[in-house]
Amino acid sequence: MSEPALRIAVAGARGRMGRALIDEIVTAPDLRLAAAGVRPGDPEAGMPVEGVPGLSYTDAPEALFERADVVVDFTLPAASRRHLELAAAQRTAIVIGTTGWQADDEARIAESARHAPVLVAANFSLGVNLLIHLAARAARALGEEFAVEILDLHHGMKRDAPSGTALALGRALAAARGEDFETLARFARTGETGPRESREIGFGVLRGGDVAGEHTVFFLGTGERLELAHRAHDRRIFARGALSAARWLARNRPPGRYAMADVLGLRDG
Repeated sequence: MSEPALRIAVAGARGRMGRALIDEIVTAPDLRLAAAGVRPGDPEAGMPVEGVPGLSYTDAPEALFERADVVVDFTLPAASRRHLELAAAQRTAIVIGTTGWQADDEARIAESARHAPVLVAANFSLGVNLLIHLAARAARALGEEFAVEILDLHHGMKRDAPSGTALALGRALAAARGEDFETLARFARTGETGPRESREIGFGVLRGGDVAGEHTVFFLGTGERLELAHRAHDRRIFARGALSAARWLARNRPPGRYAMADVLGLRDG
């Protein structure tokens, strides 16, 4: 006898990622779309979800957690903060791909993770998570003799800069070298900047067109340069990765803070 389909609720169901998630869920035999959330006051609230008979969009975030085994959230930080509270209250697993967090949001995530399984990732692509893993190993191996710079290229509609993925790369590189990311991060250079600080982690941001996402990490040494890059061509890779995380998180994981490295078995020993 087969197991019942995993019930997934999608927050931000009418956004780009929300639509991609729904498209993947309705074609997956082991998944069922249990709820599709929109922002409060959205004119689509109460209207049928295309391709899902009997289901309507809801602007009540509580409904997502009442109906689902796992909530998948690609919204904005203000909405995700409320979703974290509801996940903790309902003891419901939540997968979050929201970016643009503030520094004090880490405490909110940690508090929710005391009561529910919480997985927050800046990027759900398998390739990107391998890039983060490999870049950290390269940073340890090459040491401070190689300057580190990160280039972030996205479509013109992206709201935050640098991207969450670029920041995740920077934090992983700093941690690999035993350094404090906030001290080393350099987000802008203009005017008379003087020589580059040898230990800083520089960021470059490009926006335009319909680029799904590109990230390149440069290790710049004397007489040589190493580049590690990932280029996304289709937004569906992020939806598939998020649903893989949802499946993993739903397997009786205890409350706690998880990452894609856990899902993919990439934790360094």
